[in-house]
This record gives sequence, structure tokens and C-alpha cells, in this order.
Amino acid sequence: MSTVVDVTEISAIVAAVGVLIGVAYYIMDMRNQAQKRQTDLVMQLYSEFGSKEYVEAWPKFFLLEFKDYEDFKQKYPTSTFATSEASTSYTMYCYFFEKVGLLLHRKLIDIELVDDLFSMAIAICWEKVRPIVEGRRKEWNTPQYWEWFEYLYNELKKREQKLQQSKISKTP
Repeated sequence: MSTVVDVTEISAIVAAVGVLIGVAYYIMDMRNQAQKRQTDLVMQLYSEFGSKEYVEAWPKFFLLEFKDYEDFKQKYPTSTFATSEASTSYTMYCYFFEKVGLLLHRKLIDIELVDDLFSMAIAICWEKVRPIVEGRRKEWNTPQYWEWFEYLYNELKKREQKLQQSKISKTP
């Protein structure tokens, strides 16, 4: 009779172990799928960012010269700027990085991939548009104007600081 109990107990243990292995595999597979989706999304964004349209738009806005928002408004009045190629380029890049910032905020993309692929462009672009954004926020009373773009920039700066601190703490 003890043999029957032993076989029953062993089969119950084997079944429980099988269920645990199945659950562990499922969890690992779900994590891998989520990571794959994030990677695919970032690569789609990177492909859009590297398109001919974006490459041609880059210099049109970045060749504008201004010291601050008031200087920008004097040199580029809204009536002429709004219909210019520079305005189109400004809007393209701000919309693009606004989208990336929102996806990052919602944890739909990984900051490491964003950092690896876009960090330099984000920094250059935000530092260029910051006076315009801050000026328009005040003038138009719209604190949310390009808020996710700014969030994106700030998150990358925080990441950069953490990486620098970890390098410093690892040096002998």
C-alpha cells in the first residue's frame, strides 16, 4: 500500500513541478515578447527619423539663428515663420520627439534604446527649441506645449547623470 501512496505523491509532485515550469516559461515568454515589441517600435521610429524627409528638414530649422524668444519673434514673425520650411521642420521634429516622449512616459519603449539611437538629436533639438517653447508657453498660457518632448529630454539627462555616477563609483 505504501507503494501506491508513493506513486501518487510522486505524480502529484511531478505535476506541480510541471505547472511551475510552465508558468515560469510563460512569464519569460511574455517578457521577451514585450521587449521585442518595444524594440520593434523604437526601430520603426528610428526608420521614420532617418527618412529622406527628416534628413532634409534638419538643416532648415537648425540654420535659424536667434538668442532668445524675443529675438526669435523679431527675426521670424509668426506671419512669415508659420508658412516657412523652417516652421515645418520645427514642427516635424517637435512632434516626433513629443511622440517618443509620450511613449517613454507610458513605458511603451525602453529608454536605453532611445538613448542609444536618439540622444544626441534629442539634446541638440531640445536645446535649440527650448527658448521658443518656453516663450510660447508663457505667451500662449500653454504649459503643456511640447511637454512630452521636454520630459524626454529630462529623462535622458537623468539617465546620463546616473550613468556618470555609476562610472565614478566604479573607478578605484
